[in-house]
Amino acid sequence: MNRKIIHIDMDAFFAAVEQRDFPELRGQAVVVGGRPDSRGVVATCSYEARKFGIHSAMPTSRAYQLCPHAKFVSPRFSAYRQASEEIHKVFKQYTDIVEPLSLDEAYLDVSETDYFNGSATLIASEIRSDIYNAIQLTASAGIAYNKFLAKLASDQNKPDGQFVIRPGEAEVYLKSLPIGRFYGVGKVTESKMQASGIKTGGDLKNKTLVELQRLFGNSAEYYYNISRGIDHRPVSSNYVRKSLGSETTFQNDISDTDQMLKHLADLLHEVLKSLLNRKLLAYTITIKVKYADFTQVTRSYTSDTVISVDNKARQLIPVLLAKTDVNKRPVRLLGVSFSNLTSSDNVSDSGQMLLF
Repeated sequence: MNRKIIHIDMDAFFAAVEQRDFPELRGQAVVVGGRPDSRGVVATCSYEARKFGIHSAMPTSRAYQLCPHAKFVSPRFSAYRQASEEIHKVFKQYTDIVEPLSLDEAYLDVSETDYFNGSATLIASEIRSDIYNAIQLTASAGIAYNKFLAKLASDQNKPDGQFVIRPGEAEVYLKSLPIGRFYGVGKVTESKMQASGIKTGGDLKNKTLVELQRLFGNSAEYYYNISRGIDHRPVSSNYVRKSLGSETTFQNDISDTDQMLKHLADLLHEVLKSLLNRKLLAYTITIKVKYADFTQVTRSYTSDTVISVDNKARQLIPVLLAKTDVNKRPVRLLGVSFSNLTSSDNVSDSGQMLLF
């Protein structure tokens, strides 16, 4: 209850950068992602595009159907990273306890900050102002005494707004909140909750822990706590990337295994290069396969020695692919990722993790 946590979330970040850099896009429905005639998806879109029902992860072909006059642009990640670096410079002016979640959002713990006499609300407002002055982009903020509530609050008054949830206000705020708005409740879980009569935070709170355990197993305690506004996780400035990967969606579904292996090899090369640039090593490799009917599977292998070396990883790709149904079902997407990451400084020449 004594923590003061701010969640900063940039507004339609990728699309906003495009509108800032290209004046002809301002005021237009902008969709960042694949081309409308491709099998790609929407990375993000401007608020003008959202009025037509377009949202992230939607197929760009569907986005085109909803808004044919939208401006479809390819992502420029170098521009987004540059803007993100400027945003984080602003954060560091107020606190060293910053936990990035992505290029465009982060948690900040300002509990020990003396700016504005320790007012997290005023600090959040000043951060948003500083970001706009630095890069001409707007941000929204949520202020609360824990991370779960702060993230919920940042979405309350978007775009270019902020919202605070004070101690003692959480349960009232959560009571009528639609369950789909709860951070950590995905589409599948939301459907299961709805089927069990859980439609709001109040409904979730009315369930006993035993009932939730019967419905959701190991996740029950998390749902039990968040319905009461409880979240003890600290803001961690020692952010460690959990995984690194790449994927590709095909213009037309493919059924040829050799062709799939070639695409996976190209993706593998790309990810290995990214790991090398970041001086990271990995102990788990995963391939992702999305079939033509949009169902998706993953296949993984974990080793006690480093697996993110070219020869070892390449040998595992066909083994993992053989454990899927690619010989029976056409494929629309393939992906490769590595997890269980560590710095190369923490690994011996044999590939074993150093324990001292």
